[in-house]
Amino acid sequence: MLKRLLAAFTLLILLSSACAQADQLDIQVGASRFEHYLPLLKGKRVGLVVNQTSTLGDTHLVDALLAKQVKITTIFAPEHGFRGDQDAGAHIDSGIDTKTGLPIVSIYGKNKQPSAEVMSQVDVVLFDIQDVGVRFYTYISSMHYMMQASAAAKAEFIVLDRPNPNIAYIDGPILEPEFRSFVGMHPIPVLHGMTVGELAQMIVGENWLDKGINPTLTVIPVANYARDRGYSLPIKPSPNLPNDQAIGLYPSLCFFEATPVSIGRGTDFPFQVLGHDKVALGEFTFSPRSILGAASSPKLEGLVAKGLDLRQSQVRGLDLGWLIAAHKRFAEQGEVFFSSAWFMDKLAGTDALRVAIESDQSEAEIRKSWQSGLDAFKAARKKYLLYP
Repeated sequence: MLKRLLAAFTLLILLSSACAQADQLDIQVGASRFEHYLPLLKGKRVGLVVNQTSTLGDTHLVDALLAKQVKITTIFAPEHGFRGDQDAGAHIDSGIDTKTGLPIVSIYGKNKQPSAEVMSQVDVVLFDIQDVGVRFYTYISSMHYMMQASAAAKAEFIVLDRPNPNIAYIDGPILEPEFRSFVGMHPIPVLHGMTVGELAQMIVGENWLDKGINPTLTVIPVANYARDRGYSLPIKPSPNLPNDQAIGLYPSLCFFEATPVSIGRGTDFPFQVLGHDKVALGEFTFSPRSILGAASSPKLEGLVAKGLDLRQSQVRGLDLGWLIAAHKRFAEQGEVFFSSAWFMDKLAGTDALRVAIESDQSEAEIRKSWQSGLDAFKAARKKYLLYP
């Protein structure tokens, strides 16, 4: 009897796994729905905002469009580069793609918005990049600048939409105007629960572009997608988000970038651990080193960090518990926690979160302070949502 129950249980697990995989297989990202956007490209010069995630199975969108005789004139490269192999914050060079011979124009660094001369070679811009649904993940800032450049050049702007792996969560403080930066450009919460296509519609609809200019915007939605459907990314969206766990922990752990605490850059498990060499935050130990994705002196390089292994922790959207606990531990030992207070405020989109933590407010008190802003955001975004 026990053997039969174990066999039935094993079969149930296998069936559940197969159903989950099949559930994701029927999702069609915007880029795969050629019939909806190829007619918009006919006879036009096309610029692509793409990176390593812009794929259709094993084929990159650039190669797929070239095979369909689309006239691509320019590739625009965001943070981490066209191939997605550059460190966070690393300078991205313009150049020539060795495979296709197409010119690559960097839109990260000093030139976040292409020049009028570059845009004069483009009639339509396609944006196809996998996002993770977090305000300080800079691909949406690059989308903002490219929408702005397209509007100025009277070029059409088409978003080929992709699912948001954090779409279930709407959380965090709303960005305040004085804290606007490349890691936060819009008055939205840290976790906004929108796809890039929905967000593009909100940027236009709410007149968030400079000088009130707006491009001719078209969004090609994801087919067979709903807000309650999970989505496991087939390709890591950036070097330090290698798996679903890191993507889920990213909105909570990124705040540690403004502190002396390491979140695992320079290890095999970035954004899945946290620790410090002098202020012990737990029993787990790790030692950052220079590797791909953290090649330039990762925090605590060569030192032994003591902290927490979060690889098996439950991901719950935005969790302030780890940040509050670490601040308390640093304070007990007389150590400065927010060593880059200005950066913390840019990430949070406000100085209120840092001040609240420094004032020993509880997580419940902090969450209550931003609830009215979240309610207003949820009401405002309704008309821009594309998925049930």
